[in-house]
Amino acid sequence: MRTYATAQHTGTDPGQCDATAVRTAPDGTRAYVLLDGIGRRESTHRWALGAARQIAGTAARLGDAEAGLRKVYNLCREDAIHYGSRHKAAAVVAVRAPGKPLTVAWCGDSRAYLLERGIAVRLTDDHNKRRVYPPTATYPYGGDRNHITSCLGAEATDEDVTNRYGHPAIETRTREITGPCRLLLASDGAYEPHEDAGHCLYTECDGDDLIPTVRDLVNLAVDTAVKTSRALDPNRVYADNATALLADLRP
Repeated sequence: MRTYATAQHTGTDPGQCDATAVRTAPDGTRAYVLLDGIGRRESTHRWALGAARQIAGTAARLGDAEAGLRKVYNLCREDAIHYGSRHKAAAVVAVRAPGKPLTVAWCGDSRAYLLERGIAVRLTDDHNKRRVYPPTATYPYGGDRNHITSCLGAEATDEDVTNRYGHPAIETRTREITGPCRLLLASDGAYEPHEDAGHCLYTECDGDDLIPTVRDLVNLAVDTAVKTSRALDPNRVYADNATALLADLRP
């Protein structure tokens, strides 16, 4: 039985630049990658597909999410320095190596969740202006959550981003896997509508068959975003493109 599945929905836009990739090393180490490409150009979509595959292959070979993401981040950074920042994406990577904790690395606001024991545990912390300027009594919405502060394809180093926003360009986390669980990687278009509507991500991702489960997840995200935007302004109906990857993990 297939142990992972992906799904995409373009939302109300005609195109999207998201990409996913999964690679498995000979020793059984598996890397899962999701990129939320910024923009709608076909060239950016092709770049994101290639970058996702390169990150997944490198992370699986090295057995570590941060090592895989950082290697490709640095390559993209060199290209941006010499040729300009032509393509960008929010990236999240998770690596499961036999006998080792799950490692997660990210730049941008794509997220990773671990779904276990009836709850969805968020493993990432968004790189966006809302993190830099959290909600307060005076400004209840905080900074703009759609303004990301780090991404693949940027010229900034860890030091640059830390000095400006208080977090490095790439962050990482580890998590022990003690029992059967699921991993969810999601773009902001996939998780924000569910979060805003108060949906339980664990419940939405608890279907027996991964393929229809992840497909329903992104479809519901888009439907929810459309309904929310229509209620605010019937003349400006909008839903961001939504991409998700769902995988079964075992100890």
